[in-house]
Amino acid sequence: MKSRSEYVCQQCGYKSASFLGKCPECGEWNSLVETVVLTGKDQFPISNFQLEDSLVKLSEVKSEHIKRTSTGFGEFDRVLGGGIVPGSIVLVSGDPGIGKSTLLLQCAMRIASSQFTVHPSTSLRAGSSQKKKKTVNREPTTDNQHCVLYVTGEESAQQVKIRADRIIHSSQLAVDSLQKTKKRKSVNSELLTDNLFILPQTDVEAVVAASVKLEPAFLIVDSIQTLTTSELSGSAGSVGQVRQCAQILQRYAKTSKIPIFIVGHVTKEGNIAGPKVLEHLVDAVLNLEGDGMHSFRILRSTKNRFGSTFEVGVFEMQDSGMVEVANPSQIFLERRLEKKAGSVVCSTIAGGRPLLCEIQALCTSTIFGIPTRRVTGLDFARVQVVIAALLKAVNLPLGNLDIYVNVAGGLKISEPAADLAVALAIVSAALDKPLKDGVCVFGEVGLLGELRPVGNSKSRIAEAKRLGFSDFVTPDKFKTLEEAIEYAVHGGDV
Repeated sequence: MKSRSEYVCQQCGYKSASFLGKCPECGEWNSLVETVVLTGKDQFPISNFQLEDSLVKLSEVKSEHIKRTSTGFGEFDRVLGGGIVPGSIVLVSGDPGIGKSTLLLQCAMRIASSQFTVHPSTSLRAGSSQKKKKTVNREPTTDNQHCVLYVTGEESAQQVKIRADRIIHSSQLAVDSLQKTKKRKSVNSELLTDNLFILPQTDVEAVVAASVKLEPAFLIVDSIQTLTTSELSGSAGSVGQVRQCAQILQRYAKTSKIPIFIVGHVTKEGNIAGPKVLEHLVDAVLNLEGDGMHSFRILRSTKNRFGSTFEVGVFEMQDSGMVEVANPSQIFLERRLEKKAGSVVCSTIAGGRPLLCEIQALCTSTIFGIPTRRVTGLDFARVQVVIAALLKAVNLPLGNLDIYVNVAGGLKISEPAADLAVALAIVSAALDKPLKDGVCVFGEVGLLGELRPVGNSKSRIAEAKRLGFSDFVTPDKFKTLEEAIEYAVHGGDV
């Protein structure tokens, strides 16, 4: 059976032997994508399929316990659902320079030098209750259970080595500073890299061949946009190349039971570069978020076949690489100024974890005909709705004020539970009057000025109490925005 490539329109299915900027059938521009097709009499030979091996009764499928492996980061394991699943393929995306390569390199170094055991898959084949699936007897020249293959198409092996040495050196300096001793504890860099292999390669067939020969416990590809396959003639990063390379890696991961991490670039619109099918091929899609002006990074899951998508991991970018943040709420509030107008502590939910953050507002007299509205870390349209609710329900004159709203620390909030905190911060800044001491706020604001409850109230309050907050302004205590303002800003009774 032979294979060739042709260009297929992603909108109507029109096929062409060469690339066309505009599809002659449906008229869409840039919709023709190079695709591999099989040629021959039997493109799908039915005789090769064994029906008895394919059809399985659901009642005969044996349940198996998934044995996960730690990445070396507790926050990373939390997002994955408890660790790495054998044979899984994980897509890690994020803005350029956000720390994707650094995080995965640290994971590779920790796995290569850790004592975490990788358990090969010993599950029973579906539909067979007697025969166990044969496991590959691996006896490579290195410790296969901790062997990691790091494929880089953007950097040379020397560049990866420089970054690894910087991480090790900075980590040692941090340990020396923490111990406050002049006697330095030596770090053997070879111990961290004996089982870590670097492969500067862009040919996906060569990557799979090297992985088959080495038989690593983990495979990291940085990045999928640099890989190409000889089956297609398109350049690296094109839709056809990205999709075909992802399919090859996906088939290899499922057959070899080797987990694969893939780095994916992000476009200007914030979407993962390449076709949407790239997200469908993988088992988990992780997005590393953060502000380039701040050191905090949030690892969020948008798809996870082996865990929840409501968990997030919090990291801080330092000279030694990514460092886990055990108590993110305290970190986000440590620089907060007490008894300042325009400052409100809000309890939000990041994934399944409650976080306390500071929402700041600044109101100044405008010098232009149209007042300025600037929002950072929040949905701009949502803040506009809150301002309109203040104008209508509370009769607060904001038409001649420039309003600036910010979430301190670079955190981004997308849930409506921050509406009430935004409203109180704007009122406090406009009146130049701080809120009561020890107040934590959360709740949704409706168009008519009513307060609506939000989920996970108990966990939000428990997190606030743990950090010393004893008073709460929530929809459970107040029905309208006017009542909440009267209590929190003007000091009225409940």
